[in-house]
Amino acid sequence: MIGRIVRSADFERVLASASRVRSSHFAVHHLAAMPSVAAKPAKVLSTAAAKLSTANAQVTHGPVDELPPDACWLGAIVPKRHAKRSVTRSLMKRQIRAAFAQQSTLPPGLWVVRLRTPFDRKLFPSAASDALRAAVYAELAQLVGRVLARAKP
Repeated sequence: MIGRIVRSADFERVLASASRVRSSHFAVHHLAAMPSVAAKPAKVLSTAAAKLSTANAQVTHGPVDELPPDACWLGAIVPKRHAKRSVTRSLMKRQIRAAFAQQSTLPPGLWVVRLRTPFDRKLFPSAASDALRAAVYAELAQLVGRVLARAKP
């Protein structure tokens, strides 16, 4: 399972490193680290622990959706200057997540895929055409293959 990078601080950390692999439209950045955790205030019970009938039996559980430390987290950056319509940006983000979700052998850490240059609007006039979807997915599949080839010793 691949988690999502949601905090801007994590995106900035990953983008500070050099890109690992590039294609004509995309760049892949990687950082072998875990996502940063937002500082949350500790919960304080309103009643004293001695007054609770289950004071000795309290068990704390971790969040259900917490990923192990050797997991992968993925972020996608599709700037508005390269894909003007939101339909196109959403299509590309879905294709990025789909291309990486099929790979179970990715090295752990934070991964960010960034759209570097726009796709030619003359070749793909429709914002979410099947031709654009296929072109984006084919380029991403090739990119993921190159990432996996570099990851193997």
